Amino acid sequence: MNPLLDYQTLQNRRQFFGHSGVRLGGLTLALLGAKYAGGRALAVAAPEQVHPPLPGFPNFAPKAKNLIYLHMNGGPSQLDLWDYKPNLRAQFDKDLPDSIRMGQRITTMTSGQARLPVAPSMYKFTQHGQCGRWVSELLPYTAGIVDDIALIKTVHTNAINHDPACTFVMTGSEIPGKASLGSWLAYGLGSENNDLPAFVVLTPTFPATGNGQALFTRMWSSGFLPGRFNGVALRPGGDPVLYIQNPPGVSSSDRRTMLDALNQLNERSFRQIGDPEIQTRIAQYEMAFRMQSSVPDLVDFSNESPATLALYGEDVKRAGSHAASALLARRMIERGVRCVQILHRGWDQHGDLPKQLGAQCKDTDQACAALVTDLKQRGLLDETLVIWGGEFGRTVYSQGTLKPTDYGRDHHPKNFCMWMAGGGIKGGISYGETDDFSYNPVENPVHINDLNATLLHCLGIDHLRFTYKFQGLDQRLTGVEPATVVKDILA
Repeated sequence: MNPLLDYQTLQNRRQFFGHSGVRLGGLTLALLGAKYAGGRALAVAAPEQVHPPLPGFPNFAPKAKNLIYLHMNGGPSQLDLWDYKPNLRAQFDKDLPDSIRMGQRITTMTSGQARLPVAPSMYKFTQHGQCGRWVSELLPYTAGIVDDIALIKTVHTNAINHDPACTFVMTGSEIPGKASLGSWLAYGLGSENNDLPAFVVLTPTFPATGNGQALFTRMWSSGFLPGRFNGVALRPGGDPVLYIQNPPGVSSSDRRTMLDALNQLNERSFRQIGDPEIQTRIAQYEMAFRMQSSVPDLVDFSNESPATLALYGEDVKRAGSHAASALLARRMIERGVRCVQILHRGWDQHGDLPKQLGAQCKDTDQACAALVTDLKQRGLLDETLVIWGGEFGRTVYSQGTLKPTDYGRDHHPKNFCMWMAGGGIKGGISYGETDDFSYNPVENPVHINDLNATLLHCLGIDHLRFTYKFQGLDQRLTGVEPATVVKDILA
């Protein structure tokens, strides 16, 4: 057996030319990197960008440079928060009309009920801002920023259950294995920070009353994209990253020496095998080393002013809280991280909705509003796109027993509310309208892939040109069916 002969026999044409290109490129770099020429010293090269963008990206001048995605996992009730339907009070406990449901599919959790009684919201709505937006009493802080946000009332999706709906909203497909939104952005636009990942995920704690659905890593996975574009999830409590500190007796220089030796072994394997995931491994080891110094500074809020901490609320001092995560998101955006995703669980209220939804809003409302305000005060909102929403909405009819002050709501994918603020978005507007039961869009429906096309547009990307060849297809975040940029909400 001759391993060298076996390798040369098995390697394909792409590996041969790829390796030749690497060797010739290395020779060229060595010549260009000479310290002097003609007796005169050459300028020192600028540090290599760890997360470079694709050539030609962005496709056009972007309005936003970064994205913060506030995902309320479980499906917030649009009827109790944003979609004000005062006439529903006269419909209390009446059966949902067949003319409204139109035979649409419902989940097995309510399909066996003898009837579908209409459950109006028990919450008071009032108008806020110069735009006069109707907002639930559950969102007093977000009500204060309505002139900065565009509310979309007719978002709709394909899936009716949590796992496929969450997968769809984050990857543009119900089928697992596709690349997530943040991974697409990391792949296409890169990042300006060499010491932190381009795509970071935060999973804060949530009230004990919440019905917390599972969070699957596919929501921040790179899927078919190279593994180095995976989202990096920071832990909500304790050390944000496990083993971020060197063990006793191991210095930073020791760690550097170990990594250099390991990288040499990995580079040798890459030259032999040509597996691109080996390069991913090298890049991730290097990023982990740099994060040992960058992460402790990132999560240290001691240099934040008392006014800033008060803006986010007392809960910002509790590690792993939603408030702390929101402040952390702003600090990452300041440092050039491309995409930050906050996944807050517990929004699945099939029963006991008033108690559970009230707790969820109390846990998140102040911090979400503070994040937008804080970005605006620092001049960062114009270049940061902020999105708030869930994977679907809730039904107008009650699941289980209906009482005036106690009810539950089932999953509803036909229409739900999301809001956007910041770079490229026109503040103070409402887009789309639903029927009298908040059951169907009647004006300007917005599909999830339309929303994704719009946010890519704000970041300077034409979603039709942003593709990756996989399994014989030009894969896109917005899928293969037509998707449209919602131009009416653009600034």
